[in-house]
Amino acid sequence: MSTTNTSGRRKTAVARIYLNDGSGNITVNGKDYKEYFPTLPLQYIVNQSLEVSENGGKFDVNVNVAGGGVKGQAEAVRLAIAKAIVELDPEKKSALRAKGIMTRDDRMVERKKPGRRKARRRFQFSKR
Repeated sequence: MSTTNTSGRRKTAVARIYLNDGSGNITVNGKDYKEYFPTLPLQYIVNQSLEVSENGGKFDVNVNVAGGGVKGQAEAVRLAIAKAIVELDPEKKSALRAKGIMTRDDRMVERKKPGRRKARRRFQFSKR
């Protein structure tokens, strides 16, 4: 029996997954992933690691995800699943890397600076 735990991150979202042998059920925060991620593009992102590595119905995935928005959470789940698959079968890494799934997207929101309205946006200039 193969079991592994990994985590994935995207922006401020953090996903911790538990991958077990099973029938392909994906549970996110106690709900089915289709209920948690209602749109098809988000469901595709979550399934992408399993599809690219050809492990479609072989594993049950239990996910705890927190922080960020729904898209960041979906991408964090995708990365965590990919890392778990590579941990179990290192030969799948090249296929996942070719699709860009193994790379952690480290772009974060730029902080707000003092004397500015946002990170770069200045207050409106008034000549008079």
